[in-house]
Amino acid sequence: MFFDVRVRAKKIFVLILFLVAFAGCSREGAEVDVSRYQYRDTKNLVRFVYDAARILRRDGMRSIGYFKAHRDKYRRKSYYLYIYRKDGTNLFHAGMPELEGKNLSDLTDIQGKKINQMIVSAIEDTNNPHGWVHYMWWEPGKFYPVPKSSCNFEVVTTEGETLFVGGGISYPHEEREFIRIVVDDAVALLEKQGFAAIDTIASPVSAFNFRATRTFVFRPDGVPIISPVAGGKSVGINLLECADEIGFKPFADAVKKLSSTDRVWEVFMAKNQYQRAPVKKCLHLRRAVVGQDTVFVGAVTDLPQPPWI
Repeated sequence: MFFDVRVRAKKIFVLILFLVAFAGCSREGAEVDVSRYQYRDTKNLVRFVYDAARILRRDGMRSIGYFKAHRDKYRRKSYYLYIYRKDGTNLFHAGMPELEGKNLSDLTDIQGKKINQMIVSAIEDTNNPHGWVHYMWWEPGKFYPVPKSSCNFEVVTTEGETLFVGGGISYPHEEREFIRIVVDDAVALLEKQGFAAIDTIASPVSAFNFRATRTFVFRPDGVPIISPVAGGKSVGINLLECADEIGFKPFADAVKKLSSTDRVWEVFMAKNQYQRAPVKKCLHLRRAVVGQDTVFVGAVTDLPQPPWI
């Protein structure tokens, strides 16, 4: 009987060890919070880059050799991994190895956006925890630029090197988080710099404008300072009077709600060139205080469509 008790105790001990070991094993990127995203592709990209950042942080510069030896693992159908020094020198590029060793700090996309400089700003922005930037870039083996969104993480290696690791996805879904970031950043910039920030926010090569998204600013009477529809210039339009395809006035409704909250999300209907029925758009609006003046800052994007996960 004493022998049976010992055997049973040993089995229980082994089971406990197994459960502890199993609990400690998590899938790649499980520690990063992706609950703010609606689309599976976006979540997978963040996990993919975050997992690489963990390897780089743990193993330091010697992990560059690991990434190069496993290049195929870090080049997926829709995205690939890259690693840079903050000065713009490429250390690893799973999609375009010919870029390795080159300093690309001043490289611009077809629209004139300085991508590496945008990334450095993004990873230093506490309002942008996953370092999102949006630009045009060409896919490996093809010649024409396509819309991309990339997430990036800063890594300080065990040797003291400051790098960033990232990955960009082609033809990205428009996440609500993308416009949340630019609107919050625009509010912060206006409240810090005043109306001197207007030119930066309106610039087509700034981070505040990408694809069909434009960050705009208007006065309480509905008159734009930065227009959402006219290349950053103020034109004869009153946003409070604008109605969607079913007669709903999203700007007027959002301004009204901002009397009791600090941010508003509105859904409205708009025509689409690719289908007969109107599609849903999402407006994000915030209030900013610039000196003695109150203004409203917002952006519009496509409403996420199923599947969301």
